[in-house]
Amino acid sequence: MNSRRIDAIIDLAYGALIFVSVVLIVSVGTQVGLAFGLGVLVSYALHVIWKMARFDPEWMTTAVEETVEETVEETIGEQVDAVQDQIETVDRRIDRRPREDEIQDLLEETAKDEPRRESDR
Repeated sequence: MNSRRIDAIIDLAYGALIFVSVVLIVSVGTQVGLAFGLGVLVSYALHVIWKMARFDPEWMTTAVEETVEETVEETIGEQVDAVQDQIETVDRRIDRRPREDEIQDLLEETAKDEPRRESDR
């Protein structure tokens, strides 16, 4: 048999099983129908993954590579942003400190404003 025909028959069978799960939900009860329907959907998802891997073997590798690249880019971006924030915080702290020439000017002004003590004369 042709593999495409088999795939088409399998897809139709999954569709029929999903229809049966809907009928079970309506006629027997919600719990039985949902359990059957979820089982069918999970097995169908596995079937689709298997089919994609069979027709395009590089699909899974490509998908994993893209996911890893996105995750790494996001993680590194967040870490770089955090480091930049820390650097900016340190820069602000450094800018608030008085510089050496400001300290000397302040000391000179204080020395001029201070009256001379008796012992210094």
